Amino acid sequence: MKHIFRSVVLALATGSLLSLTGGATAQEVKERNIKFAFANTDDSAHGAGARKFAQVVAQKSGGKLKIKLYPGGTLGGEAVVASSMQGGTIEMSMMGPGLLTGMDKEFGIFDTPFLFDDFKEVDAALDGPVGRKLLDKLPAKGLVGLSYWDHGFRIVTNSKRPITKVEDIAGLKIRVQQIPVFIDTFNTLGANAVPMPFPELYSALETKAVDGQENPFVTAEVTKLYEVQKYATATRHAYSPLLVMASKKFWDQLSRDEQKLLLDAAEEVKPYQRQVSRDMDAKAVDALKAKGVAVVELSAQERARMRDRLKPVIEKHKQGLGETGRDMTAEIERIRTAK
Repeated sequence: MKHIFRSVVLALATGSLLSLTGGATAQEVKERNIKFAFANTDDSAHGAGARKFAQVVAQKSGGKLKIKLYPGGTLGGEAVVASSMQGGTIEMSMMGPGLLTGMDKEFGIFDTPFLFDDFKEVDAALDGPVGRKLLDKLPAKGLVGLSYWDHGFRIVTNSKRPITKVEDIAGLKIRVQQIPVFIDTFNTLGANAVPMPFPELYSALETKAVDGQENPFVTAEVTKLYEVQKYATATRHAYSPLLVMASKKFWDQLSRDEQKLLLDAAEEVKPYQRQVSRDMDAKAVDALKAKGVAVVELSAQERARMRDRLKPVIEKHKQGLGETGRDMTAEIERIRTAK
């Protein structure tokens, strides 16, 4: 009995996302309109996941919770959307963890170059205790983390030349996320890193303000970067998850059953979105080739050389990540040992 009572108290004290009452009923769900904003396009894997999420939420709520999607940065870039969520004017979003490092530096673990080798490591780490621990940090920052979806391993495209070795990156103006470790990474590789919001990317490539960018293959394909980029290289230098999040101000207005409904929907959609994302990324390689993009699969030797060159950046970056950085490194080693 004491154990049960303690569990209830802890759930209430920490704002646990799990409902203590079981499934929601029609009487416990109010009519609500929920704005779901994200930077990528509607026809991306982000959009596919968002549409599925909206359908599942509608089904689970009997049509009472209505998710309105705002893709393509129509409500602003990720920094603007994150701020709007903290203020309560946008209810939901999904984005990479990069911008969250300004709120809590430990989210920077995901920006560590060459942290993960494959999707098996990714899923096991994110769905485990370290991933959950990071999500539990968000309420203190005015956000609530629901689930980890997939954005994919990042690659490099450019309009100047094929990148077959580390030296080919030298001198290229590469758009990067507005995150110090990405700036350090590409500057260390010899590029001129240019941080800017994603919605400004296409125009910057078109006007030659930058020569290239780094994102998953599928992002390059669905945003039609093949129109302004001639070369793509599968560096797979970093993995980016998508954090599905809600505004805490909005979240606190919900009943516990409404919270559970949204959490369950995000988790239900997770395997679907991940598979769609990874299938789309694989197909995007062929699509880019068909559009005339020269695609290079960077050799294992060159990836190792790139990793070696980035060791100072990796070590500098990990020093600021505290306990979470150590826990994630240990968790990945455990996963690799169990393979």
